[in-house]
Amino acid sequence: MHLVRYPFLGLLGILTLDELVAGFANQVVIMLAGLFIVGAGLLNTGIVEKAGNKLLGLCGGSEWKSLLIVMLTAGILSAFLSGTGIVSILLPLVMSMALQQKTSPTRYLLPLAYASSIGGLLTLTGTPSNMIVADVLRQNGIGNLSFFDFTPVGLVAFAAGLFFMLTLGRLLLPEKTIAANNSVKGLSAGELAGMYKVYDRLHYLHIPATSDIVGERLSDLQLPIQYELTLIEIQRKPKDKQLPLLQRQQTISARADEVLHPEDIILVFGEEEAVERLALNYELEFKHFNTEQIKKHFLSSRFGLTEILIVPNSDYENQTLIDVHFREKYQCNVLAINRNGEYIQADVGTERLKPGDAILIHGEWENIERISSDLQDVIVIGSTSEDGSPVNSKGKAWIALGITALMVILLSMESVPAVLSVLTAALLMVVTGCVRSMEDAYQKINWEPVLLIAAMFGITAALDNTGGVRMISDWLAVLFSNIGAHGILAVFYLLTLILSQFIPYGAATVIMTPIALTSAVNQGIDPLPVFLCLAVAGSLALSTPRVATTNALVMTAGDYKHKDFIMIGISIQIFIGVIMVITIPWFFPF
Repeated sequence: MHLVRYPFLGLLGILTLDELVAGFANQVVIMLAGLFIVGAGLLNTGIVEKAGNKLLGLCGGSEWKSLLIVMLTAGILSAFLSGTGIVSILLPLVMSMALQQKTSPTRYLLPLAYASSIGGLLTLTGTPSNMIVADVLRQNGIGNLSFFDFTPVGLVAFAAGLFFMLTLGRLLLPEKTIAANNSVKGLSAGELAGMYKVYDRLHYLHIPATSDIVGERLSDLQLPIQYELTLIEIQRKPKDKQLPLLQRQQTISARADEVLHPEDIILVFGEEEAVERLALNYELEFKHFNTEQIKKHFLSSRFGLTEILIVPNSDYENQTLIDVHFREKYQCNVLAINRNGEYIQADVGTERLKPGDAILIHGEWENIERISSDLQDVIVIGSTSEDGSPVNSKGKAWIALGITALMVILLSMESVPAVLSVLTAALLMVVTGCVRSMEDAYQKINWEPVLLIAAMFGITAALDNTGGVRMISDWLAVLFSNIGAHGILAVFYLLTLILSQFIPYGAATVIMTPIALTSAVNQGIDPLPVFLCLAVAGSLALSTPRVATTNALVMTAGDYKHKDFIMIGISIQIFIGVIMVITIPWFFPF
């Protein structure tokens, strides 16, 4: 909506053409795009998953210790990478850890999301808000904050969040049993089949030579639409008749262009009544089987079953599986959709997908591997085959880690511009193959925050041109003239915090920085501590699951309600705010 209205500022003459497009050349916007590519290199090579596994492997014993390690892991990693990427990697690992401990995952997933948001405050590039305030301070000649200048304030904020969640936060966390509601990475395909009760809906049908279905193409039959059935595989006798004793039936994956032959045995998934209707209409014969017999065909070294999670802002959001041509693209069958614990097994192809939907798919392991590489749209939270990390097996993980270390060193050196450090690291990720190609690099960039923040720079210029910044600053000066410097910190923390619950990705900080700068000058205080307070507040969209993508990811997986985010989120925001107002002036005096 902000981007749709943005060009009208130029048409109305509020902004010149140069001012209209200036935000897209802003160093923060360019750095943010580059950081997505750097993060993609680390995520692609598996180094983050390895680190997460190592750290979470220390969990055990008490819930308190496990919660501490989960939050420390997410917080430390989020200081260097996108919080959304960190949650995407750690979510299945944390769920697996929780279920192994026979503890509800709801005790860990919301703290995981919160830690990833607060952990970004530890470094310059950890959150867009930090980059925004550093850029505004540099442009106005107030200060030049380097990579670790944010660390003292970030450590206090993170310690405050950690303390809160380990004490009062633990009491507020819901405790729910999620035994069959979600699966986790590492669960076998057989366990997934049991959780979804797949075997109860599998049926073998024999196609006689006289059946009208012979010669029909699967795509023309439209079984999911006409019968609410999914044809999973076909068993077919080979054409070679020379060695009948050595003949074995071929197992063929059910592709859309496959034509049915006489004497085929088809495996279909759906309700028994629908299968009976199909058998009656086409004169098919039921073929009896036992569970062990079907497992050999349904789950094997060739065929498997896994579960994927739709992430926020993916290309699949609000699309149907038919719209995205899922079956044609991946040659896999979708058997069910798990939405907040409700199983959808009929008309799955026409169901509009929502963020957090868990989708159960069946297909060849090779095709499932292709889905697991499409991390922009989905997270694979079920099992995959054992060969899965092609990039990691080539030793690229340490290359990606070395590039990131180089970027951090350059960012710490004031002699090298921050944007140049990030772009150099992003280029090296592509050149070394940690990110496969420039096309892949462009795909890894989450363009929504990049474009939104760029547009917000233009909106703040419009506010300045129209006198809006001065008017709001004067109004605040009159309203809060006698509250002192700490009071100014509290007011701007609260205003930015409220705005950040509705405008994502730190864009609220862009709007508030010119107002805070003018107000601080009017009050005769140093703008630096005020700006740091803005950075903290702009990064804490903790009381809503709709603005922060990290919150949206854990909402369905943890079966949380909106009230959980509101109750815990507002409490931790107030607690951290009080701590920040007191401690920021210690590090950066007025």
